[in-house]
Amino acid sequence: MKRLSTIVLSSIAVFALLTGCYSSKVSEDENTLVIGVDDKFAPLGFRDEKNELTGFDIDYATATAEKMGRTVTFQPIDWKTKETELSSGRIDLIWNGYTITEDRKKKVLFTKPYLSNAQVIATLAESDIKKLDDLDGKIVGLQALSSASDALSANPIEKKVKTVSEYADNVLALTDLKIGRVDAVVIDEVVIDYYMSQEKGTYKVIDEELAPEEYGVGVKKGNEELLKELQKALDELSADGTAAQISKKWFNEDKILK
Repeated sequence: MKRLSTIVLSSIAVFALLTGCYSSKVSEDENTLVIGVDDKFAPLGFRDEKNELTGFDIDYATATAEKMGRTVTFQPIDWKTKETELSSGRIDLIWNGYTITEDRKKKVLFTKPYLSNAQVIATLAESDIKKLDDLDGKIVGLQALSSASDALSANPIEKKVKTVSEYADNVLALTDLKIGRVDAVVIDEVVIDYYMSQEKGTYKVIDEELAPEEYGVGVKKGNEELLKELQKALDELSADGTAAQISKKWFNEDKILK
């Protein structure tokens, strides 16, 4: 009978995990901030040669949590479900090159913007694509449900491209670009700048930007207290020079918005 009870309890536990009846948050420690990240978004958040998370946003978030007197846990997530992860309580913050948009403001609370960016068109260095109009009839790749998708959709050239191929992350999109499955990739300027520095002579970026944008940290709607605490820490990091130091480490300049 005891064995049967154990089996039943185990079955209930498995069912609860599958259906989300158990607490879904990665950490129950109230002092720990669980941050959702895209772990293939260099140089903001990505895996190094030891498979450890690193990057500008990783360092920035860690310093911010320390300023708040908290610890931090980074949780890799499917970027397509980032707002769902936040609203469900599985993560406390979305922090990894998260673009502030009017649509997203309806779903999350945002800190003040901390970094400028733009959506640009990247292609291979030897490509004959030199301007937006050259995308007419071409296959374009981008990360699914990202601001890259929004930027392309808002531009008239979107109606002229042959196909838009969506990917789970930018790494996959750039891989398909290199092997010729797509002709160009819509991507964050800060991201392609990093890959161009790592793979010199492989890529180029056309002069015309699709859309300027700014990054912020996403907080769950209704959690104004956490937003206030977080913004205070970010402001302090800017004032004491820590934010600029982290920026110079990753970008060789102070790119933090004042």
